[in-house]
Amino acid sequence: MAVLLVGVLRLAHDLNARSATAHVAVISTRASELPYYAARSLLRMFIALFLSVAFTFVYATAAARSRRARIVLVPVLDILQSVPVLGFLAVTITFFIALFPGSVLGLECASIFAIFTSQAWNMTFSMYHSLITQPTELDEAARMFRLTKWERFWRLDVPSSMIGMVWNGMMSFGGGWFFLAASEAISVGNKTYTLPGIGSYVQAAVDKGDLGEVGIGIAVMVVLVVGVNILFWRPLVAYSEKFRVETSEAAEQPKSYVLNILRQSNVPGYVARPLRPVVRRLDQVTRPFGLAEYPLRAPEGKRRSGDVVFVGVVMAALLWGVYRGVVYFDHTSGFGQFGHCFGLGFLTFVRVAVVVAVSTLIWVPIGVKIGMSAVLSRYAQPVVQVLASFPAILLFPFAIVVFLDLGISLNYGGVLLMALGAQWYILFNVIAGASAIPTELRELMEQFRVPWKQRWRELLLPGIFPFYVTGGITAAGGAWNASIVAEIATYGRHHLVASGLGAYIAQATTKGDFPEVLTGIIVMSFYVVVVNRLLWRPLYHLAETRYSL
Repeated sequence: MAVLLVGVLRLAHDLNARSATAHVAVISTRASELPYYAARSLLRMFIALFLSVAFTFVYATAAARSRRARIVLVPVLDILQSVPVLGFLAVTITFFIALFPGSVLGLECASIFAIFTSQAWNMTFSMYHSLITQPTELDEAARMFRLTKWERFWRLDVPSSMIGMVWNGMMSFGGGWFFLAASEAISVGNKTYTLPGIGSYVQAAVDKGDLGEVGIGIAVMVVLVVGVNILFWRPLVAYSEKFRVETSEAAEQPKSYVLNILRQSNVPGYVARPLRPVVRRLDQVTRPFGLAEYPLRAPEGKRRSGDVVFVGVVMAALLWGVYRGVVYFDHTSGFGQFGHCFGLGFLTFVRVAVVVAVSTLIWVPIGVKIGMSAVLSRYAQPVVQVLASFPAILLFPFAIVVFLDLGISLNYGGVLLMALGAQWYILFNVIAGASAIPTELRELMEQFRVPWKQRWRELLLPGIFPFYVTGGITAAGGAWNASIVAEIATYGRHHLVASGLGAYIAQATTKGDFPEVLTGIIVMSFYVVVVNRLLWRPLYHLAETRYSL
């Protein structure tokens, strides 16, 4: 514990280093630098994860519990998950650098914010889904025990969301690894900003065209992923089993030697002892604010006069934003680019649809098999975690070499590159859904020797359906985001470009053409929001009303 604290303090000092050229770091590809680079990247990842969890708690709870907030927050979440990481970087990097002039902390904040945007939306969708499908019996118990809103959140809402949150947290962490290179070696407006890290190391090796150094970076990344899985995620998976809603216990439970060691040690007591008075005081402070007697989920039917006023204000703000956007484009690039972008967006949309469809056919059966068996899950989880957390962008140089040898155009090969980063959202959510099916229902199917076809139709598919919807919507969003790095790929002197909206945004970002970047982001957001409204939202409603246990 002391070693960890000293290490964090040492890295924190480097995060605030002052320099006249703080935005330019010389990235060495010597293997001796990799431990330090790995530690810097890992610290950024965990800071972003902490911020993502805090954002998820606030945003998902507000969207699920407040009718008025839901009107705004759910569509905004659709838009946020459709904005590519490079889009956030293009807008925020200048702000953060100006916020901390002469210090590398500004660029660190921009990098952490970019990683945060690749993690937060998936976790928020997961908790939102858990809250709107929460069992009615638990809601009645919370009312009967007269819990305050604060008590209900920590004693009911968070525990009931824990299994999905942990699995989606793993997937979100993997999404952060995927965009690590883009967030540590940033090219915006013909300027390059670099930070020491494993992502920038690999990017430097790719620019040199040295597959050996790329392989060393990949090996270090695998060590990091396995280590984080053993020391952090597997204990969380085993711990989250205590929050399963069922009346009987599974014969096989996920195990973690690290968790067993922690339970037998005094570390949990040392950590909890100073927190108990704070939590007790918060319970006392929040009680005067009322009991948790709000609806279990935000009602859709009734509308009050206050709701009409609220919707009016939102619409007025939206119209004002549209007006300002029209004025801005009229004075800059004009509206001619939108037609071109919509055509490119359709090509990317086809690739996204193929990724989601093929990933569903492949990973739903595999995910159910893993989630239904604690023994298989114990052995498969590390493998799946390595595959999902491994930044597929590191494999792009090898894929480019194969594409060039086989004469495969990136217009088709880009689908594979997008799938490398997006398919895992479906797998992880299906595993979480299958593992959350109550043990008594599984045992009932075994006792009555129900045929497998009937099990799939009457238990497995309905049981995983709400989780699959969350996985599908985040996989689609992840595929759109991955198109930024999958439709334009560079290795050494080789430069491949596919026709699509992702390549358009990446090229505009590199040029620093903000109107074109904004045009691409608006078109991408339009595609994502329309598909979510026409496809995923009806499926969410079906999961909420028919397939929630």
